[in-house]
Amino acid sequence: MKFADIGLSDELLAAVHAKGYDTPTAIQAQAIPSVLMMKDIIGVAQTGTGKTASFVLPMIDILAHGRRRALMPRSLILEPTRELAAQVADEFALYGVNHDLKMALLIGGVQMGDQVKALKDGVDVLIATPGRLMDLFERGKILLTGCDLLVIDEADRMLDMGFIPDIETICSKLPTNRQTLLFSATMPPPIKKLADKFLTNPKYIEVARPASTNTQIVQFKVPVASSRVKRDVLKELLRTDDVKTAMIFCNRKTTVRDLAKNLKQSGFSAGEIHGDMDQSARIAELDRFKDGSINILCCSDVAARGLDVKGVSHVFNFDTPWHPDDYVHRVGRTGRAGATGRAFTLIAPEDAEAIGNVEKLTGGKLTVFEVGQGAKPAATSEAKPERAPRAERAPRAAKPERAPRAPREEPEVQAEAPQDEKPRQDRPKRDGTKPPKVEPKAKAAAVEAGDDVWNGPVPSFLGISAL
Repeated sequence: MKFADIGLSDELLAAVHAKGYDTPTAIQAQAIPSVLMMKDIIGVAQTGTGKTASFVLPMIDILAHGRRRALMPRSLILEPTRELAAQVADEFALYGVNHDLKMALLIGGVQMGDQVKALKDGVDVLIATPGRLMDLFERGKILLTGCDLLVIDEADRMLDMGFIPDIETICSKLPTNRQTLLFSATMPPPIKKLADKFLTNPKYIEVARPASTNTQIVQFKVPVASSRVKRDVLKELLRTDDVKTAMIFCNRKTTVRDLAKNLKQSGFSAGEIHGDMDQSARIAELDRFKDGSINILCCSDVAARGLDVKGVSHVFNFDTPWHPDDYVHRVGRTGRAGATGRAFTLIAPEDAEAIGNVEKLTGGKLTVFEVGQGAKPAATSEAKPERAPRAERAPRAAKPERAPRAPREEPEVQAEAPQDEKPRQDRPKRDGTKPPKVEPKAKAAAVEAGDDVWNGPVPSFLGISAL
């Protein structure tokens, strides 16, 4: 089947062919004709299958007929993250080049002024994240009563991020006779409930088993002694596995920052993207990765879903994902559009349960990959905790049994004085009483003879002036 066989307009086919595409993917071949027939759709497809084009292409032809009205978008696409929303906007600009359509991007992290102005001018398609859309709706800056087509993209990710209540509120504000398209990589019960509530007699399209992974991706798990040695093992893999471009995923934003900094200090061309960065910084870092200024991008799961970066050769899970569904979306950043890719997951002992859940979801054990020379630095760093069992520290415990100092010092003092002398009689006693006075003549004789006499600091308790 060719794109020319599924009912797209000549103008749209020209734009598709100009980008080098001739044959639709499985999800595109099944979804596009149904969308053009104005049916509701539930599309379950793994990441990297061309899902975005399966609703963007037919929407362009549908929206080609009709007119814009101020503050009332004709169609609405909901995306869970700013990056996904921007990516869908790029797709519309790419394929809608031969159509007179206006688009607005409504996302957080940027000024509202330009977004509100675009809405006032009227838009054919509004691409939004739920939070910013709800914000403008509550301010009275947007009306949803003229929206006849709704797309809920990455629905399971919406669920993970807590957006389902917002989506239900948005759906309740839209016309009841609208067309609704829902796409998701998995179909957990809350998403099934959402679809039953807001879709009318939908066509169910599934091009792969839910949560299955791309067969174009060779996947490995890499055992490591502990989490502390993951950096050493990761660097060894980056140096030895012919890594051209790589995305490295971590569970925490702080880990993303620390890992990116460490890789740069080790000479790697690395960047970072996570939820604590503002939108302009995130876009700038993604652009650097896409244009080749950096070839390694450390990410949190905010970047795991839907980002389409061509030519990613490797994906590394520095942390095993807490949710097994996230594994599928992470590794789906490689092996896209028919290309092959490699994915490595670093497994510390505490990751055993998490990787077990991943293997249960994907339906097979991951191949174990042993890092050869790269394991040596890890072994060195692990030797520290085993250095000194308590049994070997016995000499320190025996410290009180050493010979007392006082008996050893007294003979030295006595040995230095002649046997017929009594130097201690010249010194003040510890009880504060004065020793017997030495006659001046005897003292002068002793000095003349070169014998030692007390010449130290005068004790305060003697009450003698130093002058």
